[in-house]
Amino acid sequence: MQRKKVIILGAAGRDFHNFNVFFRNKKEFEVVCFTANQIKGISGRKYPKELAGKLYPHGIPIYPEKELKRLIKKYKADCVLISYSDLSNDEVMQKAAKVLSAGAEFSMLGPKQTQIKSKKKIISICAVRTGAGKSPTTRYICNILKNLGKKYVIVRHPMPYGNLKKQAVQRFASYSDLKKNNCTIEEREEYEEYIERGEVVYAGVDYEKILQQAEKEADIIIWDGGNNDFSFFKPDLNIVLTDPHRVGHELHYYPGTTNLMQADIAIISKENTAKKQNIETVRNNIKKVNKKAKIVDAELLITAESNSFSLKGKKILAVEDGPTLTHGNMSYGAAAIYGKKHGAILINPRTHASGSIKELYKKYHHLNNVLPAMGYSQKQVKELETTINTSSAELVLIGTPINLSKLIDIKKPSIRVIYKFQEKGKTLENAVKQLVKTI
Repeated sequence: MQRKKVIILGAAGRDFHNFNVFFRNKKEFEVVCFTANQIKGISGRKYPKELAGKLYPHGIPIYPEKELKRLIKKYKADCVLISYSDLSNDEVMQKAAKVLSAGAEFSMLGPKQTQIKSKKKIISICAVRTGAGKSPTTRYICNILKNLGKKYVIVRHPMPYGNLKKQAVQRFASYSDLKKNNCTIEEREEYEEYIERGEVVYAGVDYEKILQQAEKEADIIIWDGGNNDFSFFKPDLNIVLTDPHRVGHELHYYPGTTNLMQADIAIISKENTAKKQNIETVRNNIKKVNKKAKIVDAELLITAESNSFSLKGKKILAVEDGPTLTHGNMSYGAAAIYGKKHGAILINPRTHASGSIKELYKKYHHLNNVLPAMGYSQKQVKELETTINTSSAELVLIGTPINLSKLIDIKKPSIRVIYKFQEKGKTLENAVKQLVKTI
């Protein structure tokens, strides 16, 4: 039997999961390579033979996506499978056109083919775009479960940017776990706040094994999604956030619209900082595609850990969550919003940007008076540190989910700005309590 040759387009996450649960042991397919996009420095590796299985004794190479046409020709690929998220519908179809023009089939896998069924109850928290407020919502759900006396763990969407073999199953319960796993800034942004709260987070590469371990220590498993991807686990309660700061994106981004169409609860997030007209447009769009979803109105309250500095008239540098600003297409975040509200002057850090940070500004033209907290390598972390310290700012506002000053040496006064989720009413809380009753 001639095996169907497949190339998987990815960004170190959904791509590996799709391979593991769908392709790994199927003799009728041969995954000839992965490609990598969105994240700096994740190509040029191999998906290791220890994870790839007996059909792939030499592992599977990973190339930059920009080489896709050459790879289709080199491997005589029959099919190219898109396996990453937060892409506009137009971007997806542009990729499809490139694949079709090279003579291959373009395809994608859905929840039925890729979601793993758990023995325990699953609450999934996903979104229509990255940066909609999933993690604050997850913490809100955790508080409800904690008050109900339930054992829970969080399983985070993958971010395996290092040694894939070592990252197959990761459990984070302490700061030493972050150091042991050489976590990037993006990984720390997703794990650190849970660790601060005394909670356990799982992540990695092999989510069947991750689920098996998580089931041993929890009554309920919370899926904290990445970007706007759908859950790797089959949810018992499917919560999806929309963002009125990016009105219309809920209908035009892949696979965020899929999430919205499947949602049990659709949250309109950030209502306290969004225009009323945008909120109502998002509400109407939810109803267009999912009449069964319960709609929850919610705020993301922005507070500072310290009020010891007056911001009025001060030149500040707003350091924001990296992925939200880059492939999330946001031009501001919590720090910028908080700074403007309190009369600060946001500086443009472009002129002081160092190394790969400077390259980011060339790629993402919508970024002006904000600095994305990028740190996918020690070198990039150092470049971020240099950019902050050589800027003209009198004060640094840190809008990332982590305490950045623990990771880099900020030589200027700094304040950490944080988000807190707050729903209007008790629809979400009651849905969680109802699920708990079924255990």
